[in-house]
Amino acid sequence: MTSLLVRPNEPDTQGKVLEVTPASAGWDHVGFRVHKLTQGQQIEGNTGEREHCLVLLSGRATVTSGEHRWEDIGERMDIFEKVPPYAVYLPDGVAFSVEATTDMELAVCSAPGHGNHEPRLIAPHQIKQSTRGGGTNTRHIQDILPETEPADSLLVVEVYTPAGNWSSYPPHKHDVDNLPEESILEETYYHRLNPSQGFAFQRVYTDDRSLDETMAVENGCCVMVPRGYHPVGAPHGYELYYLNVMAGPKREWKFQNDPAHDWIVRQ
Repeated sequence: MTSLLVRPNEPDTQGKVLEVTPASAGWDHVGFRVHKLTQGQQIEGNTGEREHCLVLLSGRATVTSGEHRWEDIGERMDIFEKVPPYAVYLPDGVAFSVEATTDMELAVCSAPGHGNHEPRLIAPHQIKQSTRGGGTNTRHIQDILPETEPADSLLVVEVYTPAGNWSSYPPHKHDVDNLPEESILEETYYHRLNPSQGFAFQRVYTDDRSLDETMAVENGCCVMVPRGYHPVGAPHGYELYYLNVMAGPKREWKFQNDPAHDWIVRQ
């Protein structure tokens, strides 16, 4: 079993099915977990020293933090409806609660916070949608918390990869402090497949191959990317979704393609 692949478990008392912490990942910035909540179930927490982005992957919920209350938000009942989700940004140092008003799936993304921002709702109409690549390298993007929107550390984005296509491709990396050419960002990939019995492949590798792992990812798996290139392939017949969470010393996404494969985008 690869150390970079995290598989989901049965829900605990808080509905948690998957968790990556800086301690479990062996890095400094990204935290990620997923809760599957039944209608009426409520979870409470405190952001501590970490800013949070709560992404309603599917279903509806009421989210409360201090004087802020967002009642019965949520529009997407299934991830593969492909409409942008509702999300809530929370700074470090605040308490919050989430009450499921339908059965729901919640992603909790976190990274170090510095108290620079207020809690806010991120509504679907605020989320930019775009398409990258072409041919069998086409994928569709929904930017939940991009560089252009205020946060201290977090970058959060959804990607839909059509069946038979490649994504995060050509292979690219962001593990060197060399701005403006490249930045250091840890990253998690939370994978979902449609139909759910499907699978996809993700490789994580470095130039010197000191890290080189290829994983078969199934519905609900998470892949940790501490460094290196990290392409993803979706087999014929199975559409792939993933939620990316990135964070590092600087909140800038600058990457370098693998020189061996960079010709693909320079034709």
